[in-house]
Amino acid sequence: MITFPRMELPCPRRFAWVAGLSAVLLVPAAHAVPSFSRQTGASCNMCHTNSFGPNLTPYGRDFKLRGYSDGENASGLPPLSGMIMGSFTNTQKGQDPQVMGGQRYSRNNNFTLDQASLFYGGRIWDKLGALSQLTYDGLEDRIALDNTDIRYARDQELAGLDLVYGVSLNNSPTVQDLWNTTPAWGFPYAGSPLAPAPGAAPLIDGGLGATQVGGATFYTMINQWLYVEGGAYTTFARNFQQAMGAWSPDQAVIDGGAPYWRFALQHDFGGHYVSVGHYGLRANVFPGGDRSAGTDRYTDLAFDATYQYLGNLEHIFELKTTYIREGQELFASRRLGVTALSDNQLNAFKINGAYTYDQTYSLNLGYNRTTGTRNLGLYAPPDYAVSARPDSEYFTAELDYVPFGKSTSPLQPWLNLRLGLQYVAYNKFNGTAHHAGEANTLLLNGWLAF
Repeated sequence: MITFPRMELPCPRRFAWVAGLSAVLLVPAAHAVPSFSRQTGASCNMCHTNSFGPNLTPYGRDFKLRGYSDGENASGLPPLSGMIMGSFTNTQKGQDPQVMGGQRYSRNNNFTLDQASLFYGGRIWDKLGALSQLTYDGLEDRIALDNTDIRYARDQELAGLDLVYGVSLNNSPTVQDLWNTTPAWGFPYAGSPLAPAPGAAPLIDGGLGATQVGGATFYTMINQWLYVEGGAYTTFARNFQQAMGAWSPDQAVIDGGAPYWRFALQHDFGGHYVSVGHYGLRANVFPGGDRSAGTDRYTDLAFDATYQYLGNLEHIFELKTTYIREGQELFASRRLGVTALSDNQLNAFKINGAYTYDQTYSLNLGYNRTTGTRNLGLYAPPDYAVSARPDSEYFTAELDYVPFGKSTSPLQPWLNLRLGLQYVAYNKFNGTAHHAGEANTLLLNGWLAF
């Protein structure tokens, strides 16, 4: 979702900075909407390990796989939900004062209204369903269409195989994904909109803004074991982006279509769930929308894995990881004088473990590391260190408290609350370990969904 706007800037150096900022700051909370619970009759903790998303259980993944259409909606109410998010941010070193949405923020210790959102979440007709979010950005003081996933899915038995197959129309790569390893839904699930963040990230990890691009993917799950998906993305027309509140004049523009693919193997045995997979994207991009010098080419190849112990819902253990290797062939950027090197590589590794007690209290520990080719054109001061490398490394610790969302909770499913305490500690920041700790961030975050 576009919880905070993704500004696409004209050159790859600035593009990498913004992509990384988006990847850290955007808050992927749209999975947890009460309208799903009203439709299925199941409490929120059936779909989410912590009673209030976005982290999914096998039941939650299956509900998404089948097009958000299961259930009879005995309430008779339309599939609408709302959400409000706010936070408090403290950084080890005060930051430059910022002005957003006409409001001036101080150097440190800021309270913010991060977003207010309206969701359509549930069946549209028969086997057609959707999860779509309209968001008011409290920092930018604007409204925009957020992440949207519209699905049609069917069940079929073929040659002794049980198939679930369907199509997803969505507006950002990996928004349609079932696993909490991919960029759209990975940990951390909340971040500060005011804290400093690493600059470089792969194109698939925040570089293509939601509602700036759109795509269609076709998928199938075979015997609840093998998942296969393929499709493509392209940049929406300017008029459509403007109507949806997503237009940026210097965004990266896809030339034609960008193929996307996804494969995964999963197995659920005795309360232990395991999955391993691969996903990728290949895109020819006009840097900053400049068509005068041809295109840059990005090839993102990723591998991911998930382990969940759900045999005893009083004690849930999880481990999730992903590795993305991006090859950059910056032909256009070299012609434009932005970089002296055409061939670059960027690597992003993420891993996090979690323990959840009674689907109410959870402890998450995460580790992120980004490395890449030295390139003075792309990674120059003042945004980066004199090393001219995109390297960053940090740890994230988070405590969460979710008091509602179970079948015995008051006002189930109307009242959903998640309170989080998060600390981010940097070993390296934008190419240097020197003063990296000045970006260390303490975040208090609250979500309310109804």
